[in-house]
Amino acid sequence: MKPSIRTTLRTAALCSAAIALATGCNKKADNTLNFTSAINTYYSAHPACLWSDPVKFPVQANTSDNSKTSNYDALVDQGLLVRTTGEKKVLIIASKQVNNYDLSDKGRTAWTADTTQPGYGNFCYGHRKVSSIDSSTPTTDAVGATTQINYHYIISDAAAWATAAETQTAYPQLQTDLAAPQNAQATLTNTSNGWQVTSAKSTSTSSNDGKIVE
Repeated sequence: MKPSIRTTLRTAALCSAAIALATGCNKKADNTLNFTSAINTYYSAHPACLWSDPVKFPVQANTSDNSKTSNYDALVDQGLLVRTTGEKKVLIIASKQVNNYDLSDKGRTAWTADTTQPGYGNFCYGHRKVSSIDSSTPTTDAVGATTQINYHYIISDAAAWATAAETQTAYPQLQTDLAAPQNAQATLTNTSNGWQVTSAKSTSTSSNDGKIVE
């Protein structure tokens, strides 16, 4: 290959790399890289948690109410809660058996406190991480522009207790979230600091599931 041709090709390659680098560093550019970064940044501060709403411990549940005790017992098995038994008077001469549940020492280290409600909190088990951007509505790189994103995500850094079979049986959404990439949607708005999530939701639903803490 002639030196002049080799030089031309090298120059073209360097120019292409410079353009790609400049585009990648432009946080306001309407591209998949920036959309992914915006969603991942949002969920780094919004973990996936066990309950739809923050809860407060200690709690009490009738031993006959299996729908409640089985869920708490799964967390006892993982060392997050401690269980004691007792009696609760319902009439002057009658009482019923109850279980009392409270945070264990291990549970307190895994507990995410709700800053808006003293004493309330949640067990959070990981963060969403975008695995693919599937589609986006037309947009521009102008400040104030918006786009609707359809994407798939995985739960990264999942807590060991969340992967246990007993916990996933008690909380089916754990198994759903951790098994395979899930569908979700997000609305992104372009700001002076780049793209940011303004609303987000999953496309899957379930009962007594974990949710994203806002």
